[in-house]
Amino acid sequence: MSHLKQGSAWTAALAATVFAVSAAQAAKPIVYPAKGQNAQQQQKDDGQCYAWAKSNTGIDPAAAASAPPPASGPAVGGGERARGAVRGAAVGGIVDGGDGARTGAAVGVVAGGARARQNQRAEQASAQSQSQGSMDTYYRAYGACMEGRGYTIK
Repeated sequence: MSHLKQGSAWTAALAATVFAVSAAQAAKPIVYPAKGQNAQQQQKDDGQCYAWAKSNTGIDPAAAASAPPPASGPAVGGGERARGAVRGAAVGGIVDGGDGARTGAAVGVVAGGARARQNQRAEQASAQSQSQGSMDTYYRAYGACMEGRGYTIK
């Protein structure tokens, strides 16, 4: 059982690291008016580059920011608990008859639940990574547009 907990902790740490790295990569670029553009011109250019990057990448940062977070909460397991119970009951029944089957089923439910939570975390990390990758693509397009208009982008 401790092996499952160690694997789950490792998966959670990996997901947190992927999220932190992805978030840093997709941060909105800083724009500096390198050719003396005034605030009004910068605001106009910003709006036009926002629209250009959105139409060329198909990514709307306003929609991505307001997207609901991935579902969290109890992991129903998509059958993982049931499959674990069946496997555990089968093994327990072979080893120790009826009592072993009941014990095996209980252990299988717990193991199936752990597997379901691990799968849920992996799906959430994948969705987050895809979202951050999309934002990175959008910001690269936005930055290219702003650079083309004489701004320094960092």
